[in-house]
Amino acid sequence: MKVVYIKEPGKIEVIEKDIPIPKKGEALLKIKYCGICGSDVATYTGNQPFATYPRVPGHEFSAEIVEIEENDYGLKKGMIVTANPYFNCGKCYSCRKGKVNCCESNQTMGVHRDGSFAEYITMPIERIYHGKGLNARTLALIEPFSIGYHAINRGEVQEEDNVLVFGAGPIGIFALISAKLKGAKVYAADMLDGRLEYAKKMGADGVINVGKEDVKKKVLEITNGDGMDVCVEAAGAPETFLKCIETVAFAGKIILVGNGKRETTFNHSVLLQKELNVYGSRNSLNDFEPLIDLTSSGKVNIDDIVTDEYNLDNVLDAFKTLANNDGTKLKVLVKFS
Repeated sequence: MKVVYIKEPGKIEVIEKDIPIPKKGEALLKIKYCGICGSDVATYTGNQPFATYPRVPGHEFSAEIVEIEENDYGLKKGMIVTANPYFNCGKCYSCRKGKVNCCESNQTMGVHRDGSFAEYITMPIERIYHGKGLNARTLALIEPFSIGYHAINRGEVQEEDNVLVFGAGPIGIFALISAKLKGAKVYAADMLDGRLEYAKKMGADGVINVGKEDVKKKVLEITNGDGMDVCVEAAGAPETFLKCIETVAFAGKIILVGNGKRETTFNHSVLLQKELNVYGSRNSLNDFEPLIDLTSSGKVNIDDIVTDEYNLDNVLDAFKTLANNDGTKLKVLVKFS
């Protein structure tokens, strides 16, 4: 089978490997679609803080069940499925509390362990979710949807909240969609006009170009001087975290979902002065099935987030293009079969 392989930062290739043999309790899956996450690009470029090498990237995917044993989940050969890619130890304190998404020894596919960019993979059966009629292309979007959805749930976004999402990449857009589902008024901030256009297309109530506009002034205009009820940091940059602190209202909330390697320096007294709630958000928790149900019901359309689709033969071009994204590409999918 063909496998996408990142030997070290900056070195990516397609290699041949044997098709894996499922162990007891595992299923053999034939990959249909893989999404290229920002973390996959960061692993390729060397900017993913948790990645180890060499590494097969990928954790956003849909697949067909090729081989599976009898199970209690109703999963059968031929079903189109997706899966939870965050492996937890089950023993640490957070796991014992049921917060398995932030396991102390978490291993995310494509980052800490090999991922889904292969023609065939094996997965523990209990991690697999039936697509319930969703096509394989849409089903590959459920995992990134779950990241933004979990972040918005972490911050307990309420109806009529004013929410500003810094970073209009795929995770930021999925956070935007999730906040809109809560009934919030949602705005997007980014440096790239192309991304802001996609944000408007996906339901943003307004957009701010942080390179051209005074963000604080714009926020005060939008909120009649109050500031944002919630700011979502989805860029993983020190500058945007500081902008969150600056533009969020007193007694407001900041949700951190962007991932980065650079340190941030600030006077923490402002957190006390504003009495801010700051939420870290990692992975997702029990969100796959609800989002599959929500998407299959037709209550939300997430397909428009896909701007480009590549075939497996052109997968290296996809990674290299995204590493130099000018904002015209949002979610990029790679079709395997």
